Amino acid sequence: MTWSILVRDSATGALGAAVATRFFAVGALCIHVEGGVAALATQALINPMYAAHGLPRLRGGEAPEAVAAALLAADAGREHRQLHILDAQGRIAQHTGRDCVTWCGSVRGADVSVAGNMLAGPAVVEATLSAFQGASGDLAERLLTALEAGEAAGGDKRGKQSAALKICTDDPYPDLDIRADDHPDPLAELRRLHRVSQERFAVFRRFMAGSLSPCGVFDRVVIDAAIARDGKPAT
Repeated sequence: MTWSILVRDSATGALGAAVATRFFAVGALCIHVEGGVAALATQALINPMYAAHGLPRLRGGEAPEAVAAALLAADAGREHRQLHILDAQGRIAQHTGRDCVTWCGSVRGADVSVAGNMLAGPAVVEATLSAFQGASGDLAERLLTALEAGEAAGGDKRGKQSAALKICTDDPYPDLDIRADDHPDPLAELRRLHRVSQERFAVFRRFMAGSLSPCGVFDRVVIDAAIARDGKPAT
């Protein structure tokens, strides 16, 4: 019912994930990203416990293949699941159960994993991968371009309803986390939200407390000056 893309930016170390589907609020349960650790997507018949059990193991340094194998071995429903993982080192694990609804499958490249099920055909994941690899702009822009290419190739064969995008760099909480839970054109809505985020939020986010700055910056004069200087009005 879903296709998703997991990526790692080799220049910054940022990890990102994006997903689209004909299903309500896919971003609530499907994609999980933790800065410096991994991006993970559980789809088809989603098993939310994959993230709950898998991310602590990935945080501890286990390889994605080992983590995926352990999660799947403990799940009697594994043949109805699709799972892929990309860690902070660029290592990838992918699983598509034999009972997932066709078309289903996955592709990968350096620092990028794409997987989907209940799709119009293999061109969806292939176009998503190719578009990401050829895209320019910031990581969110490249993820949106990739999903739009997958949608143009047929997307979810039932249509569209929700989409989500999440990016993390140094912190366990996201740099950007946007969702369109129920929308006639969810990818267009994600693009709008991304543009709005550039007005103030993207700049404000730089000053929050995090792994590299335990208290962050709390001088409002400094923050407001940066927003006035660096904010990008939505168009």
